[in-house]
Amino acid sequence: MSTAVKTSDPGRTVPAGPLDRLRALYGEKRLADEYPAVSGLLAELAQSDDAFTQLARAGRLLAKVAPEDVAQRHPGVVPATVTVTGHGTLDGLTAPLTAELARHGIPLRVRTGDYDSWQRDLRDTAGDVYAPGTELTLCLLDAQVVFDELPLPWGPKDVARTAAAKLELLDRLAAHYDEHGTGTLVLNTVPLLRAHTHQLVDHRSRTELSIAWREFNTGLLRLAAAHPRLHVVDLEPLIAEGGPVRDPRLAAYAKVHLGEEVLARYAREAGHLLRALRGRARKVLVVDLDNTLWDGILGDDGADGIAAATTYRGEAFGRFQRVVKQIGGQGVLLAVCSKNDREPVLDVLRDHPDMALREADFVRISADWEPKDGNIRDIAARLNLGTDSFVFADDSPFERGLVASSLPEVAVIALDEEPALHVDRLLSDGWFDVRELTTEDRARAGQYRQEAERQDLQEATGSMEEYLSALGVTVEVTPVRGHEVARVAQITLRTNQFNLTTRRLQQPDVRERLDSPGHLVLAVRSRDRFGDNGVVGALFAYREDGALRIDNMLLSCRVFARGIEQATIAALLEHARDTGTAEVRASYRPTAKNHKVAGFYPSLGFERTAESGDGTVEFRHTLAVLPEVPQHVTLDADFGPA
Repeated sequence: MSTAVKTSDPGRTVPAGPLDRLRALYGEKRLADEYPAVSGLLAELAQSDDAFTQLARAGRLLAKVAPEDVAQRHPGVVPATVTVTGHGTLDGLTAPLTAELARHGIPLRVRTGDYDSWQRDLRDTAGDVYAPGTELTLCLLDAQVVFDELPLPWGPKDVARTAAAKLELLDRLAAHYDEHGTGTLVLNTVPLLRAHTHQLVDHRSRTELSIAWREFNTGLLRLAAAHPRLHVVDLEPLIAEGGPVRDPRLAAYAKVHLGEEVLARYAREAGHLLRALRGRARKVLVVDLDNTLWDGILGDDGADGIAAATTYRGEAFGRFQRVVKQIGGQGVLLAVCSKNDREPVLDVLRDHPDMALREADFVRISADWEPKDGNIRDIAARLNLGTDSFVFADDSPFERGLVASSLPEVAVIALDEEPALHVDRLLSDGWFDVRELTTEDRARAGQYRQEAERQDLQEATGSMEEYLSALGVTVEVTPVRGHEVARVAQITLRTNQFNLTTRRLQQPDVRERLDSPGHLVLAVRSRDRFGDNGVVGALFAYREDGALRIDNMLLSCRVFARGIEQATIAALLEHARDTGTAEVRASYRPTAKNHKVAGFYPSLGFERTAESGDGTVEFRHTLAVLPEVPQHVTLDADFGPA
């Protein structure tokens, strides 16, 4: 089915591709109104053969739409403020960056610094880089930051000495940003060009130069480990994917030191980073089976007729399986959604010698003849996750189209009849990228498999009370420990349903609160008869005019409705009363996903005191009558020094 648009000739129509449709919306001045549909159109462009060129064209259109207009029409859409600075001319980054963020539903508000103003910009705490609300500062470096400062003639030792000095400068600037910035500073490794190496006429000197340059780039990458607000994009893998590093004429005449495709690939990485910083990494990969995980159709060919090894095509499917398993081993939940009979599928996953993926690798296996969009909804319900945390990979255009139209929030990966490309297509959009992997991430699949045992127990008991009593829930509430900071920050970024104010915190923000007198930063841990759930929630509070203000309370969707949240607040209120606090204050800010917890505070004896124009409701608890810890919960609370 193709869409048609009218041309200037009223009797003639032409098929409309996604870029045509974007242009039509722009011409009709409807891009802001139809912004939620833009991500789907851009997803189509991203799968085209000349994706980066097409996305840049789309980005030029979208850059003409004011982010404020989009946000006004769509209250759930939050624009991103990004500052761009660097050594060369960087205007070419705006269009691809606009498109890449729009792919994730984020309008871009970009501020580009003057030419070669990066050192001044990173020092000026009154400038755009340090302005409140700036989420990303992209500081693009190129080789001229070193080569422009060399003497003539120069040798490898001159390069090594100048590069080392540049690293020291960047280290100081990153420390300055750590202290004064509130977002994330992004640097990049720097490509070394043939035009640099071959200015040296002897091979030994070229080798020494290459060694010095690799040490420079290694030093840049190590800066990210030393500075919590710094991220370094490694350009080497991006350049290896294709496209010249630069156009020599543009570099000479316009000081454009990084080429269009490099900037486009960099923009994609920046989009992935911002998505991760906003806690919007995907959690579940749902895969088809026939011609996706293995070569062949199980129902037609039988178990002996499918392959994921032993044949050329089969080996390509085997490589894909191993990458899927690699991703699953890092906390991404794996599920199957296949048009097949269930028992033959289970037999293959259990016994077929070609399979790298086995039944135990999947948290859900949906193999039947029902529509796949409905089965994905069912998987989401059983995992207690939103479908916007799902990625779906399938080789069938029909199934992909069905899911894309019925569940537009699901990220769809277009596989086809060429299995050698499956891996690249799976990894191209970094759907599962996070800033740092936690212990809980690595254990997540096992925890969700434990959840199936809990569901079996619940179905076997006569009532919820009986189930909870048999479950044996233990809750521990203590100040966050050093090794838990990454996990607590991750909870603030990725939790949407039980998140009472939706304040998102990076690791430095959590540490800042931990180090601030009068602040409580509490980790909530739980375990039961089936295992340890680890850190499942967090609570932030601080002293305010003799009262205790709850800044936010969060709880993982994995452990809803077990009394953990009630026990945590009961412990906090008791602590407040015992330390002479006059009252406890709290607020609830409604979002599209947290409406289920709108009545949480009133259910624990908080009284409503005010409501603001954006729907935020203020509460207070007088501490006259404290809520009880649920009888089925064993509570261990230690708030540290009074």
